[in-house]
Amino acid sequence: MRTVYVNGDYVPEGEAKISVFDRGFLFADAVYEVTSVLDGMLVDFAGHCGRLRRSLGELNMTFDMSDDQLLDVHRRLVASNDLREGLVYLQVSRGAADRDFIFPPEGTPPTTVLFTQTKALIDNPLAERGQKIATVKDERWTRCDIKTVQLLYPSLAKMEARSKGADDAWMVRDGLVTEGSSNNAYIVTADGVIVTRDISNLILNGITRRAVLECARKLQMTVEERPFSVEEAHVAREAFSTSASGFVNPVVEIDGQPVGDGTVGPVARQLRDVYIAEMRKSAI
Repeated sequence: MRTVYVNGDYVPEGEAKISVFDRGFLFADAVYEVTSVLDGMLVDFAGHCGRLRRSLGELNMTFDMSDDQLLDVHRRLVASNDLREGLVYLQVSRGAADRDFIFPPEGTPPTTVLFTQTKALIDNPLAERGQKIATVKDERWTRCDIKTVQLLYPSLAKMEARSKGADDAWMVRDGLVTEGSSNNAYIVTADGVIVTRDISNLILNGITRRAVLECARKLQMTVEERPFSVEEAHVAREAFSTSASGFVNPVVEIDGQPVGDGTVGPVARQLRDVYIAEMRKSAI
């Protein structure tokens, strides 16, 4: 049985409890981060802490744990659960109070929960065979830059993609791809340019996205941060996605049409290999 962290206590998962009045439960008034673990080490922990602070600030949410305290909790959970490869999930809500749309009184303590999850990140079948993607309408709110737990629509998008025989969904607003249901989206044009949506309130600024783009630039690959259309994606030479749980995942089909020759392309494969090597070197 896993050990989980709830508001300062380390408890068996079967004994973990939060209030039914918690605003994360009642209003999805909570933010989260997911940090990858490779070889028992945390990948890009500082990046995840930085984005957590930004999300908390955008929602004016109080949180008094330091980055060092969070690091200690992450490491203790990884050690307690003997996690070699997988994920650490962190969620912070505005806390528990009587149900009211108005924020609870100042001084209400936040609810902080962390748990680990074993997951094969390196030997990922999708990275070997490539993903099949279905495009769906992006009907989320327009503050997608805040990493909240409001994930109902991405879940519905994933299920719609599954119903179409695809592995995942790319969301589309005004004819332009915003991002994947839980990842950032990329294409490689006929002349070898990597294109991905520029940072705005319409997408999440992925921590893996930032690291992968840095890898691409070190490899002297050309990168354009701009919107791209569904039509561009359909005629791309390659496509791929990035996320903390998937790293770099090639895309071989979009809306039933093969991408390029329908096999995993060299750009995605090289970026995945280089990213994993870099993260293994820098993990803490």
